Amino acid sequence: MNSPAEVVEYDPRWPLWFTEIHTRLMPYLTELPHRVEHVGSTSVPGLAAKPIIDLDVVVPSADVVPAAIERLAAAGYRHEGDQGIAGREAFALPPDAVHYHHLYVVVDGNKAHRDHVLLRDHLRTNAADRERYAERKRELAYLLRTDRPAYVDAKGALVEELIASVPLLKFAA
Repeated sequence: MNSPAEVVEYDPRWPLWFTEIHTRLMPYLTELPHRVEHVGSTSVPGLAAKPIIDLDVVVPSADVVPAAIERLAAAGYRHEGDQGIAGREAFALPPDAVHYHHLYVVVDGNKAHRDHVLLRDHLRTNAADRERYAERKRELAYLLRTDRPAYVDAKGALVEELIASVPLLKFAA
């Protein structure tokens, strides 16, 4: 399955896709303390995005991470390490993936988890910043076909600005 290389208008099916992916994960995560959160742009109603569902498997502590990695491997995911973001373990899709998605394991409340939740929640409640972010992604969309890391880097400053604008007191995992 190829990674989508376009920014599209919000699709109301995205929460349903999240639910489908989550449902497929559940049998592999039973008896493991966790919750699964829809994060990323597709979790923000009204936000233009790449049609890629981002999911965080949130575990209570670092000592649960190896078990989560092992169980996701049994589900067909391939562990790819932190991909340069400390505290976030990334996975490649299984061959039978139903929708293109990014799957991460994070520890509840760590920086990687906080950043995902703070950005998501801020964009859900702040229409002006949601539109600023959408516009930036539209401007950079041409990079998705030729230089995806440049796309991520180019929107990074705005992401950091938006996260920094949210008081940490608003973080409630």
